[in-house]
Amino acid sequence: MQRPVTAPPIPERVRTLAAGAAPTHVSVAASRGPAVSARGGVDPEGRPVLLVTPGHPLYAQEAQSVVTVDLIACRDLGDVRCPRGMLKVRGWLEPVPADELRRAAVAIAEHCPDEALFEAVETPGSGSVLTRVDVAQVIYLAGMESGVLDAEDYLAAAPDPCHESAERMISHVNGYHRDQLTHAVRRLAGSLAAPDVWLWELDRYGATIRVGVDDPELLRVPWSRPAADGEELENALHCLIQHARS
Repeated sequence: MQRPVTAPPIPERVRTLAAGAAPTHVSVAASRGPAVSARGGVDPEGRPVLLVTPGHPLYAQEAQSVVTVDLIACRDLGDVRCPRGMLKVRGWLEPVPADELRRAAVAIAEHCPDEALFEAVETPGSGSVLTRVDVAQVIYLAGMESGVLDAEDYLAAAPDPCHESAERMISHVNGYHRDQLTHAVRRLAGSLAAPDVWLWELDRYGATIRVGVDDPELLRVPWSRPAADGEELENALHCLIQHARS
């Protein structure tokens, strides 16, 4: 009997993290200066897109300069923001083509809202510009997993097809159904039971439950088969909680 796949392939996992990640810093390879703050997000292809304003060190930076962008994906657990994964994307700066500006801005705004994004798109010459990174490699740290993906593997992958639905479900469960989730954890793994129980990750292959905030333990619960879409993912999550309560 074939065992179920318990977790997404690493390239898919990294692309999913990148899809909801925000840039924090960027450094230029040829510069001796420290990394500087960054604004923007990630486009649908997984490339970091930076919102650069006049006066920012990247504003006058030449195209094809080698840079490293730090991205971080977080999860809010009540009033505490916790990092889910950190990525370092190394590559070459290039302008976002004019016919791709709006698409990139819309994709970024879904996860990293910033009014200045659309000012850069709708008011050419306003000063702010969008520049992106042509990816060379991605260093990732997610939980206990770390490593390096080359551009071919990273760009050929896609985020979990259910990730947008998954984020909405996580927000709903953590906001309104943590009592049920806690009860489910006690039935599944009593030794991990604690007051702080949260739905940490949710994907087509299973769910990860976080027990504790400061010194957490993670419980991975795989589905019997991958969810094909958001509806199947919702059914799998519902069955997990309801079965554990029965």
